[in-house]
Amino acid sequence: MQHLTARRVAGLLSRRGVAAFSSSGVKMASHGHGGVTEQTDMSVPLYWDRLDTPLPDRPYKDTLSDADKSLKQKEKGPWNSLSKEEKLALYRLTFNETYAEMKKPTGEWKTVLGGIFFFIGFTGLVVLWQRYYVYPPHPRTLDDEWQAMQVKRMLDMRVNPVEGFSAKWDYEKGQWK
Repeated sequence: MQHLTARRVAGLLSRRGVAAFSSSGVKMASHGHGGVTEQTDMSVPLYWDRLDTPLPDRPYKDTLSDADKSLKQKEKGPWNSLSKEEKLALYRLTFNETYAEMKKPTGEWKTVLGGIFFFIGFTGLVVLWQRYYVYPPHPRTLDDEWQAMQVKRMLDMRVNPVEGFSAKWDYEKGQWK
């Protein structure tokens, strides 16, 4: 039984999705809306460059020029007689990209990182706007003056004198130990 990994399923779905938006397809009317939409015939073999499928369903070039046809005839003979350029041209008839070209970094990470930073900055502006215009002012109990009065009151009450807050205050000198 064939095991379908998440990557393989995603590959199959993405091929269908890419094929649905490609330009080669059958035109059909869409449910009486008067417009014509394009429907891809999925029974026809498709070409795609993917690392996980080394051999696409069909060659990259379907229609061959006269030079390509003569090169295909030459291909049937001994490959020792073919030059490096001819071998490369034969490869390009079947495949659009090599594995090295497919693995080449695209620079898409810059766009993703730029988008992330943009939304982080926008979120920061929203939070700043909310702090000034939406949230109420801070309560007076968070002011430094209020905090100092609270500490003095706790020391006067001798809160937790054995191991706690008041134990760290020297009452004779009037300073922290």
